[in-house]
Amino acid sequence: MSTKPKNTRAASANRLQAAIVEVDRDTGVVSIEKFVVVHDCGRVINPLLADVQIAGGVMQGLGALCEEMVHDPDGQVLSGSFMDYAMPRADQAPPLVLDHIENPSTRNPLGVKGLGEGGAIAPSAAIANAVEDALKPLGVIVHRAPLSPARVRGLIARAIP
Repeated sequence: MSTKPKNTRAASANRLQAAIVEVDRDTGVVSIEKFVVVHDCGRVINPLLADVQIAGGVMQGLGALCEEMVHDPDGQVLSGSFMDYAMPRADQAPPLVLDHIENPSTRNPLGVKGLGEGGAIAPSAAIANAVEDALKPLGVIVHRAPLSPARVRGLIARAIP
């Protein structure tokens, strides 16, 4: 009789995210016109739950436009509460296009993969890429989030000779 444990390792999901943005060059405000997510979480057991899980993660990821941990020179946190910085609100939710690709995992009997992190990880990169693309004629290169209006105006000011 074998004592080898069954293969119960977690299976990683795959995803693609892309954003279409408009950047107001005068104010630095970034508006997300559309956000697209194509996600492979293996076998989708509950499509509605999968969609809202990803949508919620995307909303959390939109913090790339406004959330930042700020410290003073002594390392004291200056942005420690929701009173100190903006966070994404429901009325800022962009039009969201979701699609699932089902490639069942071979690592578990249900064929499922992770889902919870699927929406939240990539939005900042997708938004940064879209902002850089929108400002490409100016030579703007985005190195970090958040892409607050002040930071975007600064990127534009440094890019314009």
